[in-house]
Amino acid sequence: MKTIIEHGHGKLVTIPAGDVALEGNLIVPPKASGVVLFAHGSGSSRFSSRNRAVAAYLNEGGLGTLLMDLLSESEEAIDLQTTQLRFDIAFLAERLLYAKAWLKETAETKDLKTGLFGSSTGGGAALAAAAQEPAEISAVVSRGGRPDLAGPALPDVKCPTLLIVGGRDFPVIELNKEAYEQLTCTKAMEIVPGATHLFEERGALEEVSRLTRDWFRKYLQ
Repeated sequence: MKTIIEHGHGKLVTIPAGDVALEGNLIVPPKASGVVLFAHGSGSSRFSSRNRAVAAYLNEGGLGTLLMDLLSESEEAIDLQTTQLRFDIAFLAERLLYAKAWLKETAETKDLKTGLFGSSTGGGAALAAAAQEPAEISAVVSRGGRPDLAGPALPDVKCPTLLIVGGRDFPVIELNKEAYEQLTCTKAMEIVPGATHLFEERGALEEVSRLTRDWFRKYLQ
């Protein structure tokens, strides 16, 4: 059973995912052209200020967004001690697919195409999920992500994929280049000049938001 409650960051929703229930925040603008499911990075949550900033930009551009926790409270407590779950890409991808199924069953989003936005390890999880259900995921964007963690799933990604990396995030640039070569779908890689891993430099996150909005507006129509 799903629950929708009015919340300061949109609607607070409960998403069933196997044996657990995960919380998320859903915003669907009037006449939305698609909905984007966010996969946050390692050690983060749906309250990530950077992801919220990107989501707000997408909402202003007529796209729906769902920011969700990928771990339950008890799983989060375990992960804080072991850091094991945040790097379990297959596990995280499964959680995204539960959320995608929930979007397809929810009145506000069931008729909208779904995109995935992943940051850090969430980039790998988003691509792994897209590879598993190519007919259900229409586009992927990775921000400062680890698409390499999707490993052998990369050639199976069919949807248009955009990789965004900071120009000063040198190790992650190389990992993204390696993953990019393995992708066989429509693809692009954008390097934001002067930006480090968290895109904290002036104007960097705005550029990420613009690139992300344009990609999803093109492929979620």
